[in-house]
Amino acid sequence: MQSNMVIIASIIVAVIFVSLAIFQEFLTLGFPFGEYTLGGKYKILPKKLRTVSTMSSLILLFMAVVVLKHAKVFSGLDFLPTNILMWIITVALGLMTLVNFLSQSKKEKYTMTPLSAITFLLCLYITLA
Repeated sequence: MQSNMVIIASIIVAVIFVSLAIFQEFLTLGFPFGEYTLGGKYKILPKKLRTVSTMSSLILLFMAVVVLKHAKVFSGLDFLPTNILMWIITVALGLMTLVNFLSQSKKEKYTMTPLSAITFLLCLYITLA
């Protein structure tokens, strides 16, 4: 039963990461969602920051793969040190939750804080299981 819960949790986290990667790509394309990220300073990200969004989306997709691999949802990519990477992801999510909570942007604070907190808790569960 526990392994089923880990698989379900990892799929939920992967869906969140892929959704956030898509969100980052919308930012890259100039959609007016900047108030939900980077402290809400920009409604539309400047071109220099759009590169950051592109990199973020790639990192989020990699994180989704790591979580699914760690939970053994698929085989292959055995060279990935998923134990270490899961701890890095989990700690980063904990820090992101704090940063989102402290954001000056209400939109970022009230959407990204709960999302990152839930993702942090799920990743902590997956990592400790």
